[in-house]
Amino acid sequence: MEKGDLSMKQQHAIKAKTFRCLHEQSSTFVLPNAWDAMSAKMFEAGGFQAIGTTSAGIAASLGYPDGQQLPRAKLVEVVRNIAHSVAVPVSADIEAGYGRSVAEVVQTVKEVVAARAVGINIEDGTGNPSKPVFSISEQTEKIAAIKASHTPLFVNARTDIYWLKIGDPLSRFQEAEKRAIAYQEAGADCLFIPGLTDREEIQKMRAAISIPINLLVDSEMPALTELSTIGIERLSCGSAPFRATATLLAAICEQIVHDETFSHLTKDILSYSSITKIMSQ
Repeated sequence: MEKGDLSMKQQHAIKAKTFRCLHEQSSTFVLPNAWDAMSAKMFEAGGFQAIGTTSAGIAASLGYPDGQQLPRAKLVEVVRNIAHSVAVPVSADIEAGYGRSVAEVVQTVKEVVAARAVGINIEDGTGNPSKPVFSISEQTEKIAAIKASHTPLFVNARTDIYWLKIGDPLSRFQEAEKRAIAYQEAGADCLFIPGLTDREEIQKMRAAISIPINLLVDSEMPALTELSTIGIERLSCGSAPFRATATLLAAICEQIVHDETFSHLTKDILSYSSITKIMSQ
């Protein structure tokens, strides 16, 4: 049977299996994070085997601040556009789930799965300064409900203990470890710990849990070869590609307005035909 003859359901199942297998390699795989169809297709053309989404990049590209300020329908639409534009698996960042109740979070998951996402990120950060993270019991209830309703879905459970710098730095590892173990027991397929960059603490976390670990790119992060040696399965780019693109736009503005030159726009850039070809694939 030719690939084109496969049903949507069969294609989705193949992508889901492929995505899970990427977390079973002997080396750390890098997951780039797209904010629209164009960025997703660029990542695919660049050779990446799977693509995640960036909540910050999607929100900013549509004129919203990050932190679930984007309407859920718009999030799902972007996930659908991205997933339909590439042949590789796509995982969706749904932040804290876009819902006040567990049922609403499960509904969000249902919609992104229908949009052809094979995985999600679900975080324990609340966006509320007075209560920056959900309790362990609240978060494990969400994770368990998501897995019960979408068993094949790859759930990347994120804890923001390091990212939000919660608590005493000396006890931060213990709290993150406690949450990682609880999320694993609730059914998470992978643990995402942005902000964790210390080599020794990464090694300790690797020894504490048995499911894959996902870290976030950072200037303090050990090299990919070392992460592979430690046994870290996945490294996400987060909003960094989007911010790097915005940085280039800022440099273009600076050059035109202040220097009255245009080399950032004319030197060593993709041609119009190259972009057209990428988007036609």
